[in-house]
Amino acid sequence: MRRAAVAIAAGAMAVSLAACGSAEEAGGGDNDATGSAAKGDDIKVGLLLPENQTARYEKFDRPLIEQKIKELTNNKAEIQYNNAKQDANLQAQQVDTMITNKVDVLILDAVDAKAIKNSVQKAVDAGIEVVAYDRLAEGPISAYTSFDNVQVGKTQGEALLEALGDKAKDGQIVMMNGSVTDPNAAQFKEGAHSVLDGKVKVGKEYDTKEWKPENANSNMESAISALGKNKIVGVYSANDGMAGGIITALKSAGIDVPVTGQDAELAAVQRIVTGDQYMSVYKPYAPEAEAAAEMAVALAKGESLDSIAKDKVSSGSAKDVPSVLVPVTSLTQDNINDTVIKDGVYTVDEICTGKYKSACAKIGLK
Repeated sequence: MRRAAVAIAAGAMAVSLAACGSAEEAGGGDNDATGSAAKGDDIKVGLLLPENQTARYEKFDRPLIEQKIKELTNNKAEIQYNNAKQDANLQAQQVDTMITNKVDVLILDAVDAKAIKNSVQKAVDAGIEVVAYDRLAEGPISAYTSFDNVQVGKTQGEALLEALGDKAKDGQIVMMNGSVTDPNAAQFKEGAHSVLDGKVKVGKEYDTKEWKPENANSNMESAISALGKNKIVGVYSANDGMAGGIITALKSAGIDVPVTGQDAELAAVQRIVTGDQYMSVYKPYAPEAEAAAEMAVALAKGESLDSIAKDKVSSGSAKDVPSVLVPVTSLTQDNINDTVIKDGVYTVDEICTGKYKSACAKIGLK
């Protein structure tokens, strides 16, 4: 993890917390870690991430969370980590292992937010409080941090409409949403539809199994076959990985239209540089990761979350969960310098490798 990306965490955290709503007592009781005895820095934290196909989890989330936990505990905390590799059953087994290992608190990014409910309950029954990370897991979670996911979808939809201009009146778009097992995908879709509906016709729409680029590629090929290549004026893609698969299908069919994305993956930033992808959503992972670490350490030590979590979110099985929601930015050619480069996520040299050098020069990346 690059030092600069970590260095912005404190400032970004302050901004994100300031953007959240006013603090109130969480419904159904206070938000002290009542199930944990008061502890010092010698705590055991479990960290479960959902998959490794998306670059962010291993490259950003895991190292940022681990570094902040160590910082908050004077390097005394023990961190136990596992990645479920998009397998909900495997993740349930990993929760069981964390229970067996008697972690004090669990940071959980669910593969399937509904399927994990029983596992969350088992952890809580064992005296382990659960921080839902990035995806709002079902069950009696104690805290949650993510981005404003409806706003992510709105940001994508607004950018696509801007790219389409007058073409929005005449053609059709394809919507490539994320996996139905991910509650964030439903929120991205909601936000996007709130902007796009009535402004452009949706010719085909898909929920993409497991967020896989190859599934998005197959769906895009089907959409091209059904609609005809001259009828498609743009594509809403819920994330960058799928955008890559979509763009491959579009190029094979000789179609050049704006495509959205999310996560500011390096390959996506390079596609934005060349114009193959119109935009991505830049989500600063440092404040999200730091919030998860701070809430987990506080819960493990039996401390209140009032000074950390200024917002509240409800799921189908938990109400008024103390939460931190982090704002996002639309990433286009115009602001690469002011976002991922300025924040130290990538260097110009990393983006502007061999075949991208001339395109970088054209947009002022040198």
